[in-house]
Amino acid sequence: MEIESWWCVLAPLAMIAAGVLLFYLYRVGKPHQPLDLAQMQALFKDKRPELQTAFFAAASTSGKPRGLRWKNCQWHDAIEWVRDKQTGQTLALVGVTISFEAIEGGDMEGVEAVGNLRDASAVFFFDREWRTAGRVIFNLGPAEAVEHFKQGYERI
Repeated sequence: MEIESWWCVLAPLAMIAAGVLLFYLYRVGKPHQPLDLAQMQALFKDKRPELQTAFFAAASTSGKPRGLRWKNCQWHDAIEWVRDKQTGQTLALVGVTISFEAIEGGDMEGVEAVGNLRDASAVFFFDREWRTAGRVIFNLGPAEAVEHFKQGYERI
């Protein structure tokens, strides 16, 4: 094969490789630098109003508890910062009092206890930023949740 023929093959391959490299650098960026707990706490504090809204939206569409509609969340100052022993992920357990109302025509309609306020812990997780899936630990405040799940959580 002549030199001109090789050039016709190598030039497009080099351009494709350069494009893939630029795409990777643009999408992935610099290597992730782990944050310390104080930095994570500051990020949580800055984003707390949005995180609370996201939590309520996710939790209220979860269908749990069955037969109840999420009505309101009262947020507390109590937060436990923990690490999930299995995954190593940092979590924030935030104290919350939740109120529900019965869904019309559902199993819970007419049940007197529906109107009772419920203490719980809202679960947030850190994955380069704070997020929530609307997970809630019912009937346990943050400190109680850590104690109850001590096999899975460790305070940090």
